[in-house]
Amino acid sequence: MTEGTAKPRQPSMADVARTAGVSAQTVSRALRASPNVDPETRKRVLAAVEQVGYRFNSAARALSSGRSRTIGLVLLASGGYYSRSAVTAGVEAAAGAAGYAVSIAAIAALDVGLMEQSLSRLADQGVDGFVIAVPLISVTRKMEDITRDIPTVTLDGSRTAGARVLGIDQREAGRVATRHLLDLGHRQVWHISGPDEWIEARRRRQGWQECLAEAGIEAPPPLEGDWSPDSGYRQGRILAMIPEVTAVFVAGDEMAFGVIRALRERGRSVPGDLSIVSVDDIALAAYCSPPLTTVRQDFYRYGEAAVALLLRGDDIGTGGPDAAPTLSVRASTAPPRSR
Repeated sequence: MTEGTAKPRQPSMADVARTAGVSAQTVSRALRASPNVDPETRKRVLAAVEQVGYRFNSAARALSSGRSRTIGLVLLASGGYYSRSAVTAGVEAAAGAAGYAVSIAAIAALDVGLMEQSLSRLADQGVDGFVIAVPLISVTRKMEDITRDIPTVTLDGSRTAGARVLGIDQREAGRVATRHLLDLGHRQVWHISGPDEWIEARRRRQGWQECLAEAGIEAPPPLEGDWSPDSGYRQGRILAMIPEVTAVFVAGDEMAFGVIRALRERGRSVPGDLSIVSVDDIALAAYCSPPLTTVRQDFYRYGEAAVALLLRGDDIGTGGPDAAPTLSVRASTAPPRSR
């Protein structure tokens, strides 16, 4: 090859899929000798592999031989400590019950370069599938290529073309939370959002804005937190100084804990002076003072379901992608005193 000549592109699993007339997921299952692929389809896939000259990479060899028995879990190291722990526990429990190990890659920040590195490292280990719990809004070509060749499930986060998605409809979660407060008689709902680079935060904020607009209410400027109780505390101190605020939708339970403390320190009671509704329904939400009204997300169950999807194609009753959110109504919300 002369200098300046582009290196020929190696055939990919997508090329095999097009030639065989099946999906990339079916090719992956066929190469893993999955029982969900009928013999005729497997023969067609293997013939296509030979025809296009597809060479198995290290991950594909492990998949086809079944030697790996490892699931790769990609997490964000910061934000949502309880939700992250619950997802990990669910993945590890379900994987262990099926005889699989879990290899975890925790990225330090929402960065596509770090995401690519983590996926590449896990792929080189020959993992049988990915569970991605990182809320990146943008997805790169390299990420698409890796997750197209290896079965992938995402949990309310990065969407790639070949991935199955589990989780509640986050935009609807924002609408449900806001509608609950309006139905109680509050005439305005403020919002403390998660970080703007998180896809969940954007969608919850969008649901809040849409619900207010449908009620003919102009949304006040949202305040932004980072999912931590400390950020909720800081924003709660600001809200405590605005007398007309009677209702707040907080994007995450951990931030809501901080908001409640800040309000109490400033002499404002919950829900007497100000009602609070949140999202997540982590275990501590029911034991907050007062117990927190919140939109439920069953993170442990999602972790279990992600493994079931990878191994059996079964969502084990989670409701599938964008499932309808449910509200756990507790003592942190009430009608405004004026009503």
